[in-house]
Amino acid sequence: MPSAAAPPQTALTRIPRSVWALGLVSLFMDVSSEMIHALLPVFLVTVLGASVTAVGFLEGIAEATASITKVFSGALSDRLGKRKLLIVIGYSLAAFTKPLIAIAPSVSWVFAARFADRIGKGIRGAPRDALIAELTPAKIRGASFGLRQTLDTVGAFAGPLLAIALMAITNDQFRTVFWLAVVPAMAAVLLLVVFVREPAREGPQAVRPPLKLMLGGFDRCYWWLVIVAALFTLARFSEAFLVLKAADAGLAVALVPLVLVVMNVAYALSAYPAGWLSDRVSRWAVLGAGSVLLIAADLVLAWNDTIPLTMLGIAIWGLHMGFTQGLFAALVADASNAEQRGTAFGVFNFVSGIALLAASVLAGILWDRYGSEGTFVASAALTALAGVVALVLYAAGELQRAPANR
Repeated sequence: MPSAAAPPQTALTRIPRSVWALGLVSLFMDVSSEMIHALLPVFLVTVLGASVTAVGFLEGIAEATASITKVFSGALSDRLGKRKLLIVIGYSLAAFTKPLIAIAPSVSWVFAARFADRIGKGIRGAPRDALIAELTPAKIRGASFGLRQTLDTVGAFAGPLLAIALMAITNDQFRTVFWLAVVPAMAAVLLLVVFVREPAREGPQAVRPPLKLMLGGFDRCYWWLVIVAALFTLARFSEAFLVLKAADAGLAVALVPLVLVVMNVAYALSAYPAGWLSDRVSRWAVLGAGSVLLIAADLVLAWNDTIPLTMLGIAIWGLHMGFTQGLFAALVADASNAEQRGTAFGVFNFVSGIALLAASVLAGILWDRYGSEGTFVASAALTALAGVVALVLYAAGELQRAPANR
């Protein structure tokens, strides 16, 4: 009998198993991180007595630390020719810092824990993204980054849901919930060690140090991409401010994690479709749609004080994340060569991290002085400015480069 024809492959079935495994690692680590992060702003303000400006500074410093570390981990992974080792180190450090928040007696302890956690994120981030780019052909690159982002985001809303349930069970015991968050973090490390396989490479790549690379290692398309992404990042401050907005609107403390659930459900539902779409049309067109969504979210959040409309704005914010974050990773992969891809992701994230620090600190200052309306209106204005700059550069051909299948 003739053998049955194999079923046609879809973009999902063509994605390598190691990319799926990396996505699941991100899922478990995000369950752990978001169990903590969903409660952390309220914990800092109501339990440890921090100001909103301090929360913005903490979040900005934490994310900037991760981004700065990515420069060096990305370049090191290029030089060693081994990316998985650094990914394991980064996830392991993040897992072992979770208990510090559970025992924190002061804001400085939380600051130290978040600092160490974000160093772990920085160590793993650029090598992981470079590994995904190496594992997948250019034709499904957007889908692959979208898949990892989707799985990551599933963890990002599962974590707050667990936090809500555990807060109810423990009668609002923040520290007990923080201790339980250690379990999925350890599971993520085990999954990474056992199931992720790195493709064989010819040998270590001779790459220049990051500072020299910054002066001329990439073409203009890459550098314009970095500048445009930094402008967009200035408009997208930490999600901690979404939590604070919901609390101001009257959401009960035990239900505050719903903010990240709503945002991340929208994020998860849109990330893979946006990546899939970007493989078929211009990635910049999809990114433009994401910018419009951010402006809409900002305006809804700026001009209302009700819980339903606040949740609507947060959901639109999540859609914006789905339409932009995986896209930027795919654009970096498109604009860089295989032998320098780790460094490309590292430098990109370094610049974006500095922009995020500035955005979060600015958001905190605006909030303390002008309330939430000033913060979100400023975000909408900065997004519009970034969109205009991107449109002008795209029309001039400065942001267009055919993705290399390497």
